[in-house]
This record gives sequence, C-alpha cells and structure tokens, in this order.
Amino acid sequence: MNKKANTFLFIIIATLFNIFVMLVLMVVFFTIPPILLRGQAYTKVMPYLMPILFLAAIVSTFFIYNLIMKYVSKKIDMEKYFHPIFKRRK
Repeated sequence: MNKKANTFLFIIIATLFNIFVMLVLMVVFFTIPPILLRGQAYTKVMPYLMPILFLAAIVSTFFIYNLIMKYVSKKIDMEKYFHPIFKRRK
C-alpha cells in the first residue's frame, strides 16, 4: 500500500476508535449517577447533569486520543508511512 492509502485507513480507523471511546465513556458516565443518586434527587439533578457528563465524555476522549497519538507517534515514524494531510505554507 502507498502512503495515501495508509493515511486514509489511519484516519478512518482513528475516527472509529475515537467514536468508540466516546460512546464507552458516555455509557460509563451516564450509568454512574443512577447508582449514586436515588429517587427524587436523581430526577431533579439529571437534566442539569446530562450536558456536563456529555462534555466530560468529549473532553476525556480528546485527552485519551492525544495520549494515544503521542505514544504512536513516538513508536512509529509517521513521515515514513503516511502522506502529509496539510502542506506547509511557503
């Protein structure tokens, strides 16, 4: 495979992985409040807590993805296997 095909596959796989991690974190974050809060407190707090938990899942996914990408870029020479997505300005 050439560099462009490698880049395309890498972007597709990384995007799917990112979505998967975000979904897993959302499921985890949305299952914690019903365990901690019971009854009336849960129904009062959850509408305010849902956007916060959703944003927490997105931010956590960003940090996890960044850590993984830093690790991968240290282990693999990206320029050797992948085509540059953005060209440098002259």
